[in-house]
Amino acid sequence: MPGPIQSIERAAAILRLLARGSGRLGLGDVAASLDLPKGTTHGILRTLQGVGFVEQDHTSGHYRLGAALLHLGTSYLDANELRSRAINWADTLAARSGEAVRIGTPLDGSVLVVHHVFRPDDTPQILDVGSLLPMHATALGKVLLAYDAELAARIRRAELTSLTRRTIVEPAALARVLGQVRTAGWASEAEECMPGEASIAAPIRAPGGLVVAAIGISGPVDRICAPSSTPAPELVRDVHDAARAVSRDLMTDG
Repeated sequence: MPGPIQSIERAAAILRLLARGSGRLGLGDVAASLDLPKGTTHGILRTLQGVGFVEQDHTSGHYRLGAALLHLGTSYLDANELRSRAINWADTLAARSGEAVRIGTPLDGSVLVVHHVFRPDDTPQILDVGSLLPMHATALGKVLLAYDAELAARIRRAELTSLTRRTIVEPAALARVLGQVRTAGWASEAEECMPGEASIAAPIRAPGGLVVAAIGISGPVDRICAPSSTPAPELVRDVHDAARAVSRDLMTDG
């Protein structure tokens, strides 16, 4: 049986990206969000524009969904499907890392925890499914912001709440961090959300490369990070491997 056609998957990912929020993004925004070369992105956008699926503003050069897709749904992957595809990999990540695992998706400028695996020890823990976490102060949130240019711009325009003395509250500083996340392919934070706690996260991608969620671990900063506040390399690898495994499952047909 023939495999999926990459160019079609990428075109679908662009349409889904434009369906979010106001859906007005520049060429660079689209390319960065999907981790695609600008030339490739421009070619797909021009093709979509030619068939009426995408329109370009002549003044700003930004792209938006075309009239032919006026009724395109803005959500195609619900939390139940995401959990069902991720549950085994999340359990494995918790066992390997010894830390709690969370999967988050964006919701109204926050991170919605859609799946939570307890730390595999006997300490008391509270289920976080349904909780909302701050985008700018968590590894999960930084991943989601790094691959959604419009959401990142909206968060930077808002007042960034200081939760600890390490929380990033300057928009320019947050923008630099998000650029580093895109380059590295993962995010981390140490005591930015809660004193004594740290986290690592990586993106979960659907067909076409669209980032639909993030998976990560969280725990005491002295276990997550080395003395220099740098995340332990083996934990980064474990998180990255889990994110890639979930992404592969989402790209299969069942």
